Amino acid sequence: MADHVDLVLRQWADQRPDLDVSPMAVIGRLKRLSQLIDAELRRTFAAHGLDAASFDVLATLRRSGPPHRLTPAELTRAAMVTSGAITQRLDRLEERGLVTRTPSPSDRRVVDVTLTDSGRDLIDQALPDHLATEHRLLAALSSEDRGTLADSLRRLLESLEGGASRPAS
Repeated sequence: MADHVDLVLRQWADQRPDLDVSPMAVIGRLKRLSQLIDAELRRTFAAHGLDAASFDVLATLRRSGPPHRLTPAELTRAAMVTSGAITQRLDRLEERGLVTRTPSPSDRRVVDVTLTDSGRDLIDQALPDHLATEHRLLAALSSEDRGTLADSLRRLLESLEGGASRPAS
């Protein structure tokens, strides 16, 4: 069975046999998968009136456990985005009554972001649909395949994020 990436690899092999284009087999597929997965997740989020950014903030607060409260700096680290991006997300979520921002009782310079009851209800409704979408997207892989892929992707992420020493060449 061949996919579009196989075609691209064959074309490069014909046109530039002097180059090792094997990384394209992985990177090309990761990019295509990312596009397909993002489109499916956007549909799932939209069914709940959310986008990926809003889902990310609500899910981060929800999984933080009671009282479902974090600072914007903690949310920024968890979401791996800029503080400006978090501010925009929080503005939209607060306008919808899904989070509140209040001065921290321990440090008035710090703001706490808290998931409201409405925000918790929404993320609790969206999360099962999100997981169902992810299960559906991975249905072609066995449980063992998923574990192997997850381990391989973890190693790659660690090497690129600097969390592990680079493998020897």
